[in-house]
Amino acid sequence: MIGEIVRVIIDRPLGSYHPVHKDLYYPINYGYIEGFFSFDKEEQDAYVLGVNEPVDEFSGVIIAIVHRLNDIEDKWVVAPTDKSFTKSEIIDMIRFQEQYFQSEVITEADFGNEIAR
Repeated sequence: MIGEIVRVIIDRPLGSYHPVHKDLYYPINYGYIEGFFSFDKEEQDAYVLGVNEPVDEFSGVIIAIVHRLNDIEDKWVVAPTDKSFTKSEIIDMIRFQEQYFQSEVITEADFGNEIAR
């Protein structure tokens, strides 16, 4: 999964608020991978890092998986192919939402490989 190119449909653009939890602000673009379903039977959710303006869709590379230990679904982290982020940077950028879950960020480095971006 990590390293694959995907297209994210953005339904919560940078600067927006969660449709139900009105105090949850999105400092990054967030959306889903159309046609790919996760364990919750909804389309796979994805954080988009490295795009500093609201967008409707984005194509990039999966750089990490956010594995939620106390939830049924995981999240993917997608970025431009020419940008890289450390695990610590990823954790900081997604904390706005992941603070409510027990989660771990898995990157290529966790498999013994250097991130090639």
